[in-house]
Amino acid sequence: MSQWKQIQQLEIRLLEHVDYLYDDNFPMDIRQGLATWIESQDWDTAANDESMAAVLFTNLLSQLDRVRSHEQNFLQRHNMKIIQQQLQVKYTTNPAVMAKVISTCLREEQRILSSACMQEQGPLEKSLQNSVAFERQKNMDNRVGIIRGSVQLMDQAVKYIEDMQDDFDFRYKTLQSRDSTDRNTEMMKQEVTRLQEMLNRLDFKRKEILSKMDVVVKEIDDLMTSQLNPELQDWKRRQQIASIGGPLLTGLDQLQSWFTLTAQSLFQIKRQLDKLGELVVKVTYECDPIPLQKPQMEERVKYLIYHLIKSSFVVEKQPCMPTHPQKPLIIKTGVQFTTKVRLLVKLPEVDYQLKVKTTFDKDLPPGRVRQFFILTNNTKVMDIEDYSNGCLSVEFRHLQLKEKKYINGTKGNEGLLSVTEELHSLSFEACFTVQGLTIDLETCSLPLVVISNVSQLPGGWASVMWYNLLTDEPRNLAFFGNPPRATWSQLSEVLSWQFATFAGQGLNKEQLTMLGEKLLGQHASCTDYQVSWSKFSKENIPGKPFSFWMWLDSILELIKKHLLPVWNENYIMGFVSKEMERTLLKDREPGTFLLRFSESHLGGITFTWVEHKDNGEVKFNSVEPYTKNRLSALPFADIIRDYKVISDGVVPENPLKFLYPDIPKDEAFGRLYNSQPSKVHPYIPSTLIPISELRSNASSTPPSCQSPEPPMTPGEFDMLNEHLCFDLDNMSSSYSD
Repeated sequence: MSQWKQIQQLEIRLLEHVDYLYDDNFPMDIRQGLATWIESQDWDTAANDESMAAVLFTNLLSQLDRVRSHEQNFLQRHNMKIIQQQLQVKYTTNPAVMAKVISTCLREEQRILSSACMQEQGPLEKSLQNSVAFERQKNMDNRVGIIRGSVQLMDQAVKYIEDMQDDFDFRYKTLQSRDSTDRNTEMMKQEVTRLQEMLNRLDFKRKEILSKMDVVVKEIDDLMTSQLNPELQDWKRRQQIASIGGPLLTGLDQLQSWFTLTAQSLFQIKRQLDKLGELVVKVTYECDPIPLQKPQMEERVKYLIYHLIKSSFVVEKQPCMPTHPQKPLIIKTGVQFTTKVRLLVKLPEVDYQLKVKTTFDKDLPPGRVRQFFILTNNTKVMDIEDYSNGCLSVEFRHLQLKEKKYINGTKGNEGLLSVTEELHSLSFEACFTVQGLTIDLETCSLPLVVISNVSQLPGGWASVMWYNLLTDEPRNLAFFGNPPRATWSQLSEVLSWQFATFAGQGLNKEQLTMLGEKLLGQHASCTDYQVSWSKFSKENIPGKPFSFWMWLDSILELIKKHLLPVWNENYIMGFVSKEMERTLLKDREPGTFLLRFSESHLGGITFTWVEHKDNGEVKFNSVEPYTKNRLSALPFADIIRDYKVISDGVVPENPLKFLYPDIPKDEAFGRLYNSQPSKVHPYIPSTLIPISELRSNASSTPPSCQSPEPPMTPGEFDMLNEHLCFDLDNMSSSYSD
């Protein structure tokens, strides 16, 4: 079954997450119409290969032409034509961006499917998916609906008072117009009595409507304080967690509905109060309740409108470089990044009138050394999104940062924080004017890390993860001056999210336990053990020239670029130590091997196999770790298939027989073999074969790999020697990893 068909069978809660993935960058119409073709293409590779991306983009347009030509519905055919034109404008000059967008969408779909099948969730994910949330939303819908109905009834009550007052006013003026000689007649006395009764009734109704207004305004105040604002804060916290790989963020449509209905109710009450003010001009009397209560109530309504509108101005999409869509909140100087803000209150009066200005580091902490400014246009007008729920938003797609130059050519004394620990923010400002009210709007992004070199990306991402895991403060730019500790249960959950995001599959309990032992040693079994920021990201692992996070991040990169098929088949044990590795292998069949990540190399994977000698001796052989340079020459599954060992002149053979615990090698990896012999005639087919030389125990110095016979040139030999000839040691002189 195709991935898209599986997606369509998910429950509504998860389908809402899918809906959030698709916008005008990659419309769902395309995903639906070209589902099979899209899933059969290698978008991950194309995202990093301009020429391949250009070919796929051309093919996608051709596929759209084909689908459109067979479409019978005129409207659908028209919509597909518009979409095709939009894609051409957006991606013709940069098709790799399109490949990245599609790759991200497919990866996120896999995450959603994976979460649907996941039996065990971490504590943070459980807290975000509390079953109470649905009941809470139902309660919100109910309260907002009741308030809206009450305000509508008050409209009718104000109209009734207006009609009653018009009747009273007419009778009163008629009475005044009578001759003074007629005023003492019995009929006139009856009319005066009737007018007094009408005035009493009018006074009662005025007091009644003001009392009802007071009740509704208090209800709105309580709704905003106890539910609406907490729901917004909950969404913002979810956005933080989603930005570091956690559960996908639901859209803002539900919040926008609540905010809009509440705002409409408040503005309607404001108009009702204005109407009551007009009625007082025509008819008033001693102890009239309107002049006594209206000013105070107007101030309360304006106060609520003010705070509701200000809080409705949010950053819908945090700043992110299109080149690294899965690592938001990291900005590289000179590289384009995008962000999007939205107003959750939908009022026709303000459409196309809100101009939003962005400012970088508006409130910079004292002592900050590096300073930046926005190089490109930083002002845009909010617009109505036709393809969404008609929300008012603006997306900045071409922002770019530049570091300020210093007068003396230097930055002065460097601060105590590293570049990736310095936090910055992007502010957004607008002026909202409606129905006589002027409100200054301001919001800001989550804290950003600014880098000048891609080598700083891993450190920057560590900072982004640590901040958003441990605080919900939106603007604590001094956070890393004294960063809090994380419990291992918190940190392990976030680390699993990284593998789910970048490698398509999170870590299981055993793998997390192994990682815990690597980081915490004897404290690994304690889920509440406190991990410091320094131990996680800054201090080197004992005996190694790199930190725990640098080691783990290099593994993520290796999986993402070279090991994804093998990783997603659960064939890589991963984080097992050498000691545990030997414990697992010692009683297994000869030729049983397992795959683990190198402990001494950044971004390396090795395999170890077991041998049993005739004298009962057990030997373990570990190949020198394969890094990205070697894996770029040959896929890892093909290395396992073709791997050979030369030992004491014996004919080369493949020692790898069974993947731990007892899976025949070809049964496990057969589907992943993908290199084919050359079919270009009349040449003899050739295949790259990885070979190791197993040295004899008697050798005092390890022999070098023998050179093949000419006609191979020295340059060719050096290349093959670097990529294909890896040292292999036995148990007594094994490779130290």
